[in-house]
Amino acid sequence: MAGLTAAALAAVGFLAFQASASAPDHSEKADTSPSASASRSPKDKKNPAAVPAQSGTGERVVYSLEDDRVWLVEASGKAKQTFEVTPGTVDPAPGTYAVTSRTARVPGTDGVPVENVVIFTLTDGVAIGFSAAVDGSTPKPDPSKKTGGIRQSREQAKAMWEFALRDKKVVVVP
Repeated sequence: MAGLTAAALAAVGFLAFQASASAPDHSEKADTSPSASASRSPKDKKNPAAVPAQSGTGERVVYSLEDDRVWLVEASGKAKQTFEVTPGTVDPAPGTYAVTSRTARVPGTDGVPVENVVIFTLTDGVAIGFSAAVDGSTPKPDPSKKTGGIRQSREQAKAMWEFALRDKKVVVVP
């Protein structure tokens, strides 16, 4: 019975991801501010790959909207790994979130199969999360479509998948 329930929840999660990732925007921009907001994080000019100073503490994923960069940060505050990403057309608001769902493999909104999908919020009805195209591509998204997939290489997505378990803190900085 537990297996059936898990399979049903995975199917519902997949369908919700697919629906929200390709949903048209019929509303005005709503206040999508999360409970805790992050202010502009000063960059380390000598080390641009340094974890943003105002991204919180403890183990977390940090995503910089301006730099299109992700940091997997250990409890000590040191970056375990950092890499550039290709964002979708819908950005999350700066703030603190938590991983809400994970899916091993689904079709992407552009028809390309994606894997290691780690979702952390909904913005304007669009699921926002990290993933990798199975074919390894990271094309710029079609600006006429609302997509929330933040694409990474397959290797980076595997590292994210192993690090960003359900309820893991995700901090989005400007």
